[in-house]
Amino acid sequence: MFRKILVANRGEIALRVIRACREMGISSVAVHSTADADAMHVRMADEAICIGPPPAAESYLSVPNIISACEITGAEAIHPGYGFLSENASFVQVVEDHGITFIGPSSAHIRVMGDKIAAKETMKALGVPVVPGSDGGVPDIEAARRIGAQIGYPVLVKATAGGGGRGMKVARSADELEIAFRTARSEAKAAFGNDEVYIEKYLARPRHIEVQIFGDGKGGAVHLGERDCSLQRRHQKLFEEAPGPTIDAATRARIGRTCAEAVARIGYSGAGTIEFLYEDGAFFFIEMNTRLQVEHPVTEAIFGVDLVREQIRVASGLGLSFAQDDLVLNGHAVEVRINAERLPDFAPCPGRVKVFHAPGGLGVRMDSALYGGYAIPPYYDSLIGKLIVHGRDRPEALARLRRALGELIIDGIDTTIPLFRELLDDPDIAAGRYDIHWLETWLAAKRG
Repeated sequence: MFRKILVANRGEIALRVIRACREMGISSVAVHSTADADAMHVRMADEAICIGPPPAAESYLSVPNIISACEITGAEAIHPGYGFLSENASFVQVVEDHGITFIGPSSAHIRVMGDKIAAKETMKALGVPVVPGSDGGVPDIEAARRIGAQIGYPVLVKATAGGGGRGMKVARSADELEIAFRTARSEAKAAFGNDEVYIEKYLARPRHIEVQIFGDGKGGAVHLGERDCSLQRRHQKLFEEAPGPTIDAATRARIGRTCAEAVARIGYSGAGTIEFLYEDGAFFFIEMNTRLQVEHPVTEAIFGVDLVREQIRVASGLGLSFAQDDLVLNGHAVEVRINAERLPDFAPCPGRVKVFHAPGGLGVRMDSALYGGYAIPPYYDSLIGKLIVHGRDRPEALARLRRALGELIIDGIDTTIPLFRELLDDPDIAAGRYDIHWLETWLAAKRG
């Protein structure tokens, strides 16, 4: 087992990893920019080291600075959290070349899954169902028209690199295809430095279902059910729950087994999430995230496992502490993402937190690095906390979420808390009747 782990991240996820390290008797090293000198993860770690000025490119994304921090502190392993360098294959290769253990999959697996075309081809070959579409990148508008005619409209033009909704455009007819194609390429070039796009069938009312898998790196893998992450704004998840309210036990076992067998065949190591669009009882692969997800706590809640602890165990060579048969689903869990944003436009709202009071009680978990007096810097993502609730069933979990939101106090800044209070009053949410377009439609109706 490792003696010391460097956490190459900030905020609540850095704190999450530090807590796991402490429970395992492992020393932790926090890295921080000058803007985060007073951050909670810096205060909680056993050691802390500054790696640069506020801009992420000069601190949290600086590979030389992070490697130097490892060498200075003697850290044997790096946990990347999510975001920043967590899915950067070149970074992982540098870590491996320096004899440091990366707590996650190999650079080769990250590289394959980071390219959406290569990931789709790999998963298709492994027996995972995929969305009908082009076989690889689409070089020009003429080829795009042929593919559109073949698979039928509407179609989605997507960047092969990147995410977060950038480089994605819908063409609902042949007349709309050219502008969608050119716009997607332009956005992809600006955002990712790569203008390659591919085309796939656009599903009208799908749900976003993702399967949590875990590989031991030795040819074994398990799945930990699915999460429904369909409530999204601009392709950004805001509300996640497990298990999915529309997935029955037989379907869960079938798609979970398919995913676990696929990653086992490639010798995958660590946590991963295989994401699908789900419509009319059919799953269609869209991408694989080769890291811990923001919404991992809902899976932890229903299975009673610590996924960060398992990541550390697998990376150290100990393997998983459980087998597939040990995983028994218990109840229902929901997570809402608390962002420092001003409604209704979701504009970032950094500033000083005057008062912070986390909710408590049975089945309530608050993952946050906030504290009273903390100044949220303007340089990073607006996520400032995750409220997770667990109940014996979905109605109990939603009732618990309503109660916990009533207790949560974050004074001094605007947040997305009022949004979730309103959502819980909507009958569609209570009944689980929503898809990936539902929230955008709901927000548009509120704006009039």
